Amino acid sequence: MLDAARAVFVEKGYAAAKVDEVARRAGVSKGTVYLYFPSKEALIEGIVRRAVAPIALRALPDLETYEGDPRVPITMLLTVLIQQLARPEAIAVPKLVLREVLSFPFIATFYRNEVLDKVMPALIGLIRRGVESGTLRKVDPELTVRSIIGPLLAHVALGELFGIMPAGGDLALERFVANHLDILFHGISTQPAEARP
Repeated sequence: MLDAARAVFVEKGYAAAKVDEVARRAGVSKGTVYLYFPSKEALIEGIVRRAVAPIALRALPDLETYEGDPRVPITMLLTVLIQQLARPEAIAVPKLVLREVLSFPFIATFYRNEVLDKVMPALIGLIRRGVESGTLRKVDPELTVRSIIGPLLAHVALGELFGIMPAGGDLALERFVANHLDILFHGISTQPAEARP
């Protein structure tokens, strides 16, 4: 049902999507949809919870407890994220969230509660430990986390909402993350470039 709902929401937009269409596409009755998802809002929450939250929740223990070079888990987190986003059904979710968030603020609130409010404090702690250990320059941990996450959101928005794609016609997520991490790590690291991961 969530696959059908995602397809309908991406195709029609959240406002125009109808639960009847979701049921038809899923091959079930409208009553069956409502049995598992009491509202259209619950459907979109289920889509986000299934697509994005597991990535964040899997990364949390490592981010919260990692004591080594913070660049290692940051690289791993972004690498896993882009591997997931490389799948068309996965990239549809952030695209849907970005497209609908201004008209339907509950989507932003849900995404924040399920993902950002869990991952951002863990990343802030990771950066703080890196600064305290001397691995990272004396940067503001909270703003540094925004510098880690923000460019990825902007990259997806430029491509998926505005149709501004890198050369090659797709999001080039692997190239983007490699470039992003190179710029980021050169900006926050205390070690010379050749010593970086």
